Amino acid sequence: MICRFVLLSAIAVGMPAMAPAADVRVVEEIAAKVNGEIVTKGEIGEQQRLVETYFRQEQHLSGPQLKAAVDEQTKDILREKIDQILLVQKAKELELNVDSEVTRRRLELQVLSKVADAEKFHDYIREQTGMPFEEYKQKMTNEYLVHRVVGQEIGMHVTIPEADLRKYYEEHKSEYVRKEQIYLSQILISTEGKTPEQAAAAEKKAKELVARARKGEKFSELVQANSDDQETARNGGQLPPYSRGMMAKDIEDVVFKEKKGYVTDAFQRPQGFVILKIDERYEAGQATFDEVKEALQDKLSEPEIAARMRPYLTKLRQASFLEVKDGYIDTGAAPGQDTRWHEIAQLKPQTTTKEEVAAQHKKRKHLLFIPIPGTVDTKTKRPDVDTSQLGDRKDQPQPDASSTTPASSTTPIKQ
Repeated sequence: MICRFVLLSAIAVGMPAMAPAADVRVVEEIAAKVNGEIVTKGEIGEQQRLVETYFRQEQHLSGPQLKAAVDEQTKDILREKIDQILLVQKAKELELNVDSEVTRRRLELQVLSKVADAEKFHDYIREQTGMPFEEYKQKMTNEYLVHRVVGQEIGMHVTIPEADLRKYYEEHKSEYVRKEQIYLSQILISTEGKTPEQAAAAEKKAKELVARARKGEKFSELVQANSDDQETARNGGQLPPYSRGMMAKDIEDVVFKEKKGYVTDAFQRPQGFVILKIDERYEAGQATFDEVKEALQDKLSEPEIAARMRPYLTKLRQASFLEVKDGYIDTGAAPGQDTRWHEIAQLKPQTTTKEEVAAQHKKRKHLLFIPIPGTVDTKTKRPDVDTSQLGDRKDQPQPDASSTTPASSTTPIKQ
């Protein structure tokens, strides 16, 4: 039986997938397969450890109480892993894109961390989460994809009457008091690694872009065509929301004074020249009903969405190929669906020797020799026979076992 394990270390670093048999190391056991994607024993174990740490450190549980709490909270781990894989796969099928949301959230985290340098921010993420930045970013992307699928496939079919939204708003107004905030988009013209002459050209370009934006050219298009910050350029230059005290004072003094739609002059920074556009401004105080209507819809829809989630996920399971290894339980399994683990028969590669190859080659040449009509067999010295006058095949003399001429041109040649 072939071993049911996956070589994660080679895949993770982009190394060749195959190695000599003697060098193969078993790294991780597969617990389940979901349309070709896998859930590993290690992933499940890591989630269990996180839950246990939470109850031990935050809830101060120990002994039987700790075990009971952990068992209760971890019994659905495999189900949740399969749920997420199915929803992310559905998002890809629907060709959903959440790059803008991921970029905005990344920038928001970077602002909160107060780590301006991108590489240092990546190190900060590794220190805080214990995972490389790209892995963290992929997890964040998957979370946004799941949220988008749920909203599109389920949430859009749940409508809360406006009267109910207004009633909830009036009863919970204190929850919708906001700080002063501003939303910005940026164009960055880099001067990093440039000569003084190139830096002067960058400044000239930045001033020209300010003039073009103020004359009415679409800012997002200017961003995509000119900004050297590729991460935000794909998103039209959008930045996370800022409150007072989160930006350099010279920038803050300008953007918190001007109105929505204003385009700033180019600010010079170590990395280059930054042009900002005010996309939205919110004064400190009570948010209006219209400003929070969408958030209210999302909040009040949650119970109905939750009720529809499991039937939807069951439907996704029924349309998928799932296998769960013995010893693991998918508590969200679709009724009647066969998810039993199937072993893969080990295939033994065919082997041969140089002598066998040479013998087969000689035999193949011998069997493929077909005399040309009118010629003489060089071994027997007999002329080739005209068989057109010999009648039916059953009347013809059968060739002896030593004959090398095939009985029919359509007979497969055995090698």
